[in-house]
Amino acid sequence: MTRFLSKDFLSGLMFIGFGLLALYFGQKLALGTPVRMGPGWVPRMLSLILLGLGGLICVIALVSGGEQVERLKWKPLTMVTIGIVCFALLFERAGLLPALIVLILISSLGGEEFKLTEVIGNMIALAILCIVVFKIGLGMNISIIRGVW
Repeated sequence: MTRFLSKDFLSGLMFIGFGLLALYFGQKLALGTPVRMGPGWVPRMLSLILLGLGGLICVIALVSGGEQVERLKWKPLTMVTIGIVCFALLFERAGLLPALIVLILISSLGGEEFKLTEVIGNMIALAILCIVVFKIGLGMNISIIRGVW
């Protein structure tokens, strides 16, 4: 019974669950052929890869055992969820930069160690990376700071 409660086995089940979910929601998309792929080709292949990896991880976990699941920590889970919700609410209203700053600040409060200098460094590095990738590199039509840029 302890092998079924190992981190690896439960991770494999999660992969299988996401693969099945992707198969279910993508079942009405046209597959096409390998030469002329339809809109359902990539989701179907990715879901099959997820199913295969999940099955492989589950089998390896059953054979070799693994590290047992520890008790769920609510503070990190709650703070990261609140950070993501705040990001989603602020992104359209305030822009990418303020939403990203709030996300990083709130999510980092969920950790066991909170060092303001490290958090500010993460904010600066991730802000620069996101601006370069999404605004400059991909040319997405998103505002960095609403009404300014």
